[in-house]
Amino acid sequence: MGIFTGLRVIDAASYVAGPSAATILGDFGAEVIKLEPPGGDAYRALAEAPGQPRGSTNYPWIVDNRNKRGLVLDLKRPAAQAVLHRLVAATDVFVTNAVPRLRAGLGIAPEALAAVNPRLVYAALTAYGETGPQADKTGFDATAFWARSGLMDLVRADADTMPGRSVAGMGDHPTGLALYGAIVTALYRRERTGEGGFVHVALHDAGLWANGVYAQAALDGAAFIPRPPRERAPNALGNLYQAGCGRWFLIALANEPRQWPALLDVFGRPDWGEDPRFATRESRRENARALVALLEAAFATRTLADWQPRMDAAGLTFDAVTTTGEAVAAEQPRATGTVRRRADGGWTIDSPVHVAGEAKAPAGPPPGLGEHAAAILAEHGYSAGEIAALREAGVLGA
Repeated sequence: MGIFTGLRVIDAASYVAGPSAATILGDFGAEVIKLEPPGGDAYRALAEAPGQPRGSTNYPWIVDNRNKRGLVLDLKRPAAQAVLHRLVAATDVFVTNAVPRLRAGLGIAPEALAAVNPRLVYAALTAYGETGPQADKTGFDATAFWARSGLMDLVRADADTMPGRSVAGMGDHPTGLALYGAIVTALYRRERTGEGGFVHVALHDAGLWANGVYAQAALDGAAFIPRPPRERAPNALGNLYQAGCGRWFLIALANEPRQWPALLDVFGRPDWGEDPRFATRESRRENARALVALLEAAFATRTLADWQPRMDAAGLTFDAVTTTGEAVAAEQPRATGTVRRRADGGWTIDSPVHVAGEAKAPAGPPPGLGEHAAAILAEHGYSAGEIAALREAGVLGA
């Protein structure tokens, strides 16, 4: 049993952001139907795309579609739309990432589904929003969340290097979390009013929110400083360094009155604090380049494994730049349950939402294409003969 046991969800979205919101609902007990078009969600093939990690599992599909049941409907057919409407009548949440102009033709316009079920929470995920000149523009997280929000420009190594590139799902998963929050907000309102409603989240909006600090700076007319190379960082105590073993790590010493003396103790160099170039916060800023060089040479004298316990004991804020493999193999995410067992004995990444006292559903497998069609339709009153006829007519795909 979970918080959302008894809640019925139709995930008719493709790729990542919309489906991941439905996955979180399923983690807390909701029954989620993965509705796909004939041929399936193109996300099923992401693991085979150029440049993606090569392995023996369909890892994108596993993480974003666990515990769902599979159904295929060709919503370009009126008969398929009629089937969907019958399911929607007994559904609590409907998730889509179809752009506004396509919804009516697929029988999934918000007003059409609200007429079928006034208590339905309709959750729409778009690239650029429900209104404005680009409401119907398609996009991925790489384009709408990452490139268009200013983030891709900001995270370049320095002003003279190319913009930083994103990886699969990097903006989708936080956007999916936002959509989950919108859905839960609407469900709470439904508890108070008895009415469903329409909620929407856009990848671009989520990207601007992720870039909220600098976006607000731009709105207020602040002057942006081009990012310098690491060696010329304006703050030596918030910078990347390389240990003697070659491993990179980041220090972020915001509490300088306490952490600057603590760092000197770690180095065994209290005399650096007496150097007028580094004696005050202001002088450390003015002489940041010299301090970067000093710290760079000091950190190069030991391995990262040597520095870590010393810096942890001193209460210094830092962390290693890890590979993804190192990140998921570490003890901490397994202790928190962020890396958890799948039902088949493998491991998966959990959503970051935790409610004390509420266990999440075991991480079961994602569905095969249309795998549960007969069972789902039977639960909604279709006879075996009717299901066979729908299949014969192509309503349930090939």
